[in-house]
Amino acid sequence: MTVDRIFAAVFPPLSENSIPTPAATPTLGSAGFEGSAEAQLTIDWELKDTAAEQVQWERAWHTATTFLSLPNEQLPPINDRDDPNRLYGKWWKKCTPDVAASLRYVVSPDSQGARLRRGQKQHDLLQWYFEEAGLRHFIQHVRPRLLQLLVDEDAKHGVLNVVIYLERAHTVYLHNLQEYIYPLYANGGEEEKRWIMSNLTGLLTYSLPEQKLNDDLSQFFHIHAEATLDIRSDSSNADRRKVPNVRRLLTRLQNVGMGGSRLQRILAEVMSKVLPTYINQTYAGEWEAGSKVTQKLRYWVENHFARYIVEVLAPLNTGDRPQTKSETEVALSDVEKWQELAINHLGALRTEELFNVIVEWENDSKGAIEDLKRYVTNTAARTHVTNSFCDVLSRRLLQPGAATTEILQVYISIIRAFTLLDPKGVLLDRVARPIRRYLRDRDDTVVIVVSSLLADVEGASPSTDILPELAEEMQYGTTFTAQEDDDTDLDFDDMEWMPDPVDAGPDYKKSKHLDVIGSLISLFETKDIFVKEFQKVLGERLLKPAHVFEKETRVLELLKLRFGEASLQACEVMLRDILDSRRVDNVIRNDQSLAMSETNEPKPELHTRILSHLFWPSLHSEDFCLPYEISDLQARYATGFETLKQSRKLTWLNALGQVTVHLDLQDRSITEVVQTWQASVIYAFQNEDPKDDRPVTKTVHQLMTSLSMSESLVLNALTFWVGKLVLRPSSIHPSTYHVLETLPSSALDPSTPSSKTMQSTLLTAAAAADAATSGPAHAVRSEEDIVQEKMEVFWQFVVGMLTNQGAMPLARIVMMLKVVVPGGFPFGNEELKSFLEGRVREGKLEVVGGSYKIKT
Repeated sequence: MTVDRIFAAVFPPLSENSIPTPAATPTLGSAGFEGSAEAQLTIDWELKDTAAEQVQWERAWHTATTFLSLPNEQLPPINDRDDPNRLYGKWWKKCTPDVAASLRYVVSPDSQGARLRRGQKQHDLLQWYFEEAGLRHFIQHVRPRLLQLLVDEDAKHGVLNVVIYLERAHTVYLHNLQEYIYPLYANGGEEEKRWIMSNLTGLLTYSLPEQKLNDDLSQFFHIHAEATLDIRSDSSNADRRKVPNVRRLLTRLQNVGMGGSRLQRILAEVMSKVLPTYINQTYAGEWEAGSKVTQKLRYWVENHFARYIVEVLAPLNTGDRPQTKSETEVALSDVEKWQELAINHLGALRTEELFNVIVEWENDSKGAIEDLKRYVTNTAARTHVTNSFCDVLSRRLLQPGAATTEILQVYISIIRAFTLLDPKGVLLDRVARPIRRYLRDRDDTVVIVVSSLLADVEGASPSTDILPELAEEMQYGTTFTAQEDDDTDLDFDDMEWMPDPVDAGPDYKKSKHLDVIGSLISLFETKDIFVKEFQKVLGERLLKPAHVFEKETRVLELLKLRFGEASLQACEVMLRDILDSRRVDNVIRNDQSLAMSETNEPKPELHTRILSHLFWPSLHSEDFCLPYEISDLQARYATGFETLKQSRKLTWLNALGQVTVHLDLQDRSITEVVQTWQASVIYAFQNEDPKDDRPVTKTVHQLMTSLSMSESLVLNALTFWVGKLVLRPSSIHPSTYHVLETLPSSALDPSTPSSKTMQSTLLTAAAAADAATSGPAHAVRSEEDIVQEKMEVFWQFVVGMLTNQGAMPLARIVMMLKVVVPGGFPFGNEELKSFLEGRVREGKLEVVGGSYKIKT
């Protein structure tokens, strides 16, 4: 075993004088004593004859070692420890006058024999006894029993039984020394006591498995500390009366040589584990605002934790004697150190919980940040918090599966939480870098931010593309102001200037206003992306049927502070166009007599919004035929505009309009606000002859031809009106539709057998109407629409090349387009590949061996 090898390396083999000497000395040829070792022995304290003195020494040595010898057997069982009288006779022998004289002659510094042999280790009785009691009896009989107790028993009972057995061994080993040997030495043998105890302690240390013993002691004290300090859930009835029990055990451990620095180290390790255990079990998840966790923790450390440590460690410092008041009092400096250690453990707990605290920020988790604020008081702690939080962000948030709105929501909470944690913004600057970098790479980030800035909070349905917090921030105002591009450190008139924090990075730039909107607006390094998207969203909102644009005006003014008026000039013109259109519309309608007449005759009305097309983003410009009444109103309106605004002409964008339609059917009337193409399609189903009551029937092809409308718009309009139960497709020819003048009676009478079927039809129709309504309703064209339109121009070049030169790979098609297209081909391989794959799906191209060819 490893322990046996270590023991053999520390303690040499047994010497020859480890057994009692014979009755006579062989070198003198004496026949020895005729009787036993207890025969009459006369000591001459001042012999002149050297040989005679040697014989006397040998006989005295034999008598002393025989008296101190131990039986070659195990110690009495542990359960007999309460009857020490049983040790007499076999383990504790009575000291006769001859034995006392021999012990004095061998041990006393005043005796002739001890003086002559002073400094000779082989003639040292204490050395012999240590080898007899320790190296022989302990190794042969005590050590195996101790190892068995450590293996067979659990931690609690194993430690107690080892202590009891060691106490029995110490009682047996030290009784004769204390009674007969130590008093013979100077000063009562204090130095010899220390030597024996030191050797026995070393023997115990190297003969038992240290790791196993330390683990058992650590487990025992850990269980006791948790129960005493009410940390475990099953210790509700525990109280501080248990402390004396462990103090007695510590005293006993100290007495048998298992105390000292090793036991202090074990206790220190136990308490270092108990403290974070208590903090984690007691304060985990307590994040409410106005937190008093720190005050509670400091009180607990001072009145429970610190006092427990002092009372437990006292036996290791004082032994069996009673402790004085000064030895049981807690030093203020120690309490402060332990309180600081507890705050650090609480800070570590809050650092682990920080991501969850950020996620639950709206549920009032500010208390955790208040606790963490007391922890980040040094550079090491601040670095630990930021590094740990960035790692959690990378694992749990900055992943492809996370929605952009979720990431932005967490980022908003991070801004608010870290502003409270560190008002100077150094920690926010560190943790925001990876999330800002990740958000810049997401295509929909700018769309969501801009849409949220302009979103309506009240009365709006929940949307995955809107951040309500950002909209509320805009609604209730913001403190954001312009950030100058120049170096603010050069502002010598700033009387409140402060240097950067010591742990700030080299590229750190303090923000005077750490508000949410300012941080999100500054998310993009170039302003063109943000301004371009803002222009699109603003155009969508301005073209809606609203009359007040306070939010749009306020957001525009805010962005002008950020990006400058020149960058947002187009947006300002767009807003002014809408506001001026009201005045221009009223003037033209009055001049052209387009206002509603006072008669009851129904007459369509026309209102317009006049846009400066150079400043607006690309809008949908699908053209189709409108009813002649509307076309006539448009012509009159255009004449009035040209009269009012000379040298300027109107270009009508029919696809962007909205129409309020009132339909009078035989059994019902319907009023809907629809798109212009939807109104044109339903108008086409009107009878030309008012006296003709027959339902009008139209096919999809007829509608496309008569209205000059694309198939997608016609189908969208038909689906919408089918959903409103105004039109109905033919059961024989699905592309043929007719007006549903009357609803079936089963739809009105729930008791009819076909009621459930009709109700299902109504639900399906309503879903179709909703789908049609949410179709091409965006006024501003998307980037995909613009790219698709440009690709249609280049498609003719591709058809010509593939027709004349045959199949060509993608790379060659791109190279040829860059050569033959005037002004160059502005797209790359990926864009062209996506476009050509669409033509393959349409059946116009096919791919053969990696090359594209016209499908025949």
